[in-house]
Amino acid sequence: MELTYLLPYRFKKVGWSLFIPSVLLGLLTLIYDWAPEFLDVNVFGIFIDEIVGTKKYFGFVFNNILNEILGVLVIVSGLMIAFSKEKTEDELISRIRLQSLVWATYWNYGILILAFLFVYDLSFLWVMIFNMYTILVFFIIKFNWSLVKLKRELTYEE
Repeated sequence: MELTYLLPYRFKKVGWSLFIPSVLLGLLTLIYDWAPEFLDVNVFGIFIDEIVGTKKYFGFVFNNILNEILGVLVIVSGLMIAFSKEKTEDELISRIRLQSLVWATYWNYGILILAFLFVYDLSFLWVMIFNMYTILVFFIIKFNWSLVKLKRELTYEE
């Protein structure tokens, strides 16, 4: 019995329909510092370290949850895109998938190493925030670019 770790192909379309608006809205939220008031709610936290206040474990904090919603949407939709089967999933596609994942991991941690060496203070926090998403984004870009190249080569050979 072959175990598969990939989602069905239909998840790819759902992933793209969530990923693009989530990323765009997330970037606009960061650029314009937009936080709609209706998303200001009390939320449960495991570790709360208020800027002006106390540190505590397990409690409630008043927070705008837009960033959390968008972060979860970007991650879940990115995983749907990255790990959904292709229409024709064969050994070559699996090899391209693995190579793309390795490539994305190298680039992600290469950028992180450069950040450790050359980025400091609050700027480093921003690099770390974006670095949570870059491995997925790099993988999606590399994998899809490799598929486009493969299709071009196959079309050229015909």
